[in-house]
Order: sequence, then C-alpha cells, then structure tokens
Amino acid sequence: MLCVSAILFASIFRECSARPDKLVNNRPIIGILTQEVQDPDMKPYGRTYIPSSYVKYIESGGGRVIPISSVEFLNGRCLCSLFDRLLLIGGTVDLQTSDFAHAAKIYFRLALKANDVGDYFPIWGTCLGFQLLTVLVAEENLLSKTPAENISLPLNFTSEAASSRMFEAFPPELLTALSQEALAANFHHFGVTDQMFMRNEKLRSFFSVLSLNKAENGVVFVSTMEGRKYPFYGVQWHPEVNRFQWNPLYSFPHSRNAERMSSLLAEFFVNEGRRSSHHFIQAEEESKELIYNYNPLYVANFTSYEQIYFF
Repeated sequence: MLCVSAILFASIFRECSARPDKLVNNRPIIGILTQEVQDPDMKPYGRTYIPSSYVKYIESGGGRVIPISSVEFLNGRCLCSLFDRLLLIGGTVDLQTSDFAHAAKIYFRLALKANDVGDYFPIWGTCLGFQLLTVLVAEENLLSKTPAENISLPLNFTSEAASSRMFEAFPPELLTALSQEALAANFHHFGVTDQMFMRNEKLRSFFSVLSLNKAENGVVFVSTMEGRKYPFYGVQWHPEVNRFQWNPLYSFPHSRNAERMSSLLAEFFVNEGRRSSHHFIQAEEESKELIYNYNPLYVANFTSYEQIYFF
C-alpha cells in the first residue's frame, strides 16, 4: 500500500509534471484513503478499512483502485503516479485529529499545489469525506446537527447546478428525476448548514453549492458542492450504495434512475482522473499496489456493507 510522509511532500510535488492537455489517460487509477476502524465488531479484522462498495463504484466508472494508508503514511514511500485523483470515503472518525484527517490534509495541500501549476488533481469526498473537505477549506469545523439518518431524498438543486461540471453529462430527464425522486441516500448526523456555508468567506469563494436538503430537524444543509477553481467535489449523500449495497434494513435506492445517477457520477469522477497522464513506470510495480492484491471480507451479518477490505 502506498504511503506518503510530510518530509517527502516537497520532493513528491517536484516529481509531478503537468499533463499536456491533448493527452488522455485510458488507464485511470483512483486512490482511496483508508480509514481507521471504529466499530468494535470490525476491530478484530484490521486497523483500517475501505468498504468494497466504494471500490466497485470506481470500477463501474472505468477506473481501478489503489488503497492509500491513512495510518502508515509517516513511515512509507510515495509514487506521484498515485496522487492525481483521490476519493475520501464516508465514516465516523474525527475530522481534525484522526489519521484519516491528517493524511487527507497532506494530500489536499499537494492537490492545490499540483492544480496551480496545471497538473490536474481531482478529489472527491463522500459524506464524511464531504465534511472533511469543508474543514480543510475553512480551516475549522463548521458542522452542525443535520440528522438525515437512513433516509433517501431528492436533491434541491441551486441555480449553479445547471452550469456545473458534475451534472454536465446528465440528461434533462434524469436531472428532473433527481429533483423529484428520493434517489440520494443519506446517512449522517452532522452537516454544514446553508447559512453557515454562505457566512464563511473561504467556503463561499472556494465551492459552488449545487444542491441543498432539509434535515429531520428542519435545518437546511448543503448536500452537493464542487470547486469553483479546483476539481474538488463533495456529496453529503452516498451515490455508491445505489448499485452496491443491498441490506433491506437501509434506505438504498435501487430504481433505474437511482442506478443511472450512480453510474454517471462514477464515470464523471473517473473521467476527471483521465485528465492526468501520471502512470507507473513499471507494470509490475502498478500491479503490486492495486486493490486486487487484497481480499474483501463478507460482513453483511454484522454491518450494513456486503464486503469490506481490511488493512
């Protein structure tokens, strides 16, 4: 598993070269940051984990996955070929003190510097990953109680959604369905309210708000956002569950429109990764780092997931 240290940060960035615009990478690899295990029932199996639904989500969009350690990055090595697209998963760890947050902060800074010199580096955050992006940009935790636990909702699009990159390839009928049907699965207790978001100059200038939703306590929260300048994207909801999680006790939308939406978003982010030409020099080195070297464990008997990769 590839790792990075703060000491190596500057040298890693110098090794990254800008991608000529005419190039397209048809072997995109997405790095997924592992997260520390919090659930006592999961602790016997590993220190960190990635739910397989995120891996399958990326694979369904035409990409492959490399797991990035969130707890060993201070001792490891890094290949710049990994850090040109990154996915931050949902979960329950602390947004400021966890290894997950610490590692994400390093990669976030690398992505800013890379994009500033024309080296395309997209980041996607889902649920907790969405929240972490707001913390990294605002440089403080602005979360409020916005309970929307185990409920699917339509998206209340803002005027900026029509010109967004994220929804650009969506056919009009699917956008209509997204605004009318409960296709976005929510599993969270906290979020960033629309008022807090707009009051914070750093967030307001960095991200466009694409959709809003109302929590169970009546509070309106930001549910979808994308960077104005940088290719950074966040959803407070879970597009990966629509196609890859099936526990009947949970609100996982499986309608045709729900699956179409999930598929298009996966393709969108993987296609963002195609805009970088970073690659492993040796095919053998690439093969050793891919998620295929790990076996997911069946966990549906004690979690909401079907399978989880433990590390």
